[in-house]
Amino acid sequence: MKNQKQIKNQKQIARELGISVATVSNALRGKGRVSASVIKLVTSRAEQVGYFPSAAGRALKTGRSNILGLVVPDITNAVFPKFAQGVEAEADKCGYGILIADSRGTQAGQNSAIRQLIQRGVDGIIVLPQRCTAPEVTSVPCAFASTPGDINNTVAANHIQGGQIAARALLDLGHRNFLLLGNDSESQVQKDRIQGMMEALEGIAQFEVCWTPDVFPDLVEKNKTGVTAILTVSDLLALRAVTQAERAGLKCPQEISVMGFDDLPLATAVRPTLSTIVPNTTELSKRLVAYLSAAIHRDVILPKPSLVDMSIILRESTGPVATHSPHSTRRLK
Repeated sequence: MKNQKQIKNQKQIARELGISVATVSNALRGKGRVSASVIKLVTSRAEQVGYFPSAAGRALKTGRSNILGLVVPDITNAVFPKFAQGVEAEADKCGYGILIADSRGTQAGQNSAIRQLIQRGVDGIIVLPQRCTAPEVTSVPCAFASTPGDINNTVAANHIQGGQIAARALLDLGHRNFLLLGNDSESQVQKDRIQGMMEALEGIAQFEVCWTPDVFPDLVEKNKTGVTAILTVSDLLALRAVTQAERAGLKCPQEISVMGFDDLPLATAVRPTLSTIVPNTTELSKRLVAYLSAAIHRDVILPKPSLVDMSIILRESTGPVATHSPHSTRRLK
């Protein structure tokens, strides 16, 4: 028999909000088709009146914990905390809590993280897969934030499009000789970003692709051969390029422009501030949580795999090509 205090509190909330007791109950228990806005309204009012239904009791009755798991490859990587924050905020709107697990950079760590989340009773899991892995999660619904080429992908940032807009922005500033920098030639994300850059530059500008896991290119020599713009696959690599250029006496952006990727907090903490490509983590999170929620509720039709476009922020590290450069307008024949 339901606790009388529970009934009283749910009736109070329903009366104050002008909705049915059943809707209040479903919103608090994560049951039935209740919109995210109603869930937020009900839970907010419940907090105000000091009503907190037992999570354990709710889980026993509904078979759900209203907790989602999130597995990231390496929580120390500056990209992932921002993404995790976006997922947590979107999950909260939909009445879910989040447990975060770190793969610690290995497939074994990824498998362990998934297993532990399942043991803790999560309703579903969002996985950012380790490179070249295809995690198998069969006991709970799962959403993958991977790359378009991954057959398991649910939602992906459009890395190719991000590379394209990076290149086009500097083409618009007059640059016609580029260095494209990556530091992991096995990373599909980085390869997609480089591919987008190349597609935008092909037939319009000269470019060289350089992968720099250890040895960094001599930027002075590159500049002497006509390079006036550097497109990188990450803000960390862009920062390294800016630092190396200035140590060598190259002024940024007067002599060489540098573009980053990901819009990390450090992009505005350095001088010059970094121009960068910005992933839409809010939209990525929204689609991932929506997919997982639909799968948890066993919707007949689940959202199809999708791409989320990126945007660009131009800051101090990019500028017009120097007019005195003899290579500034040279095109491919």
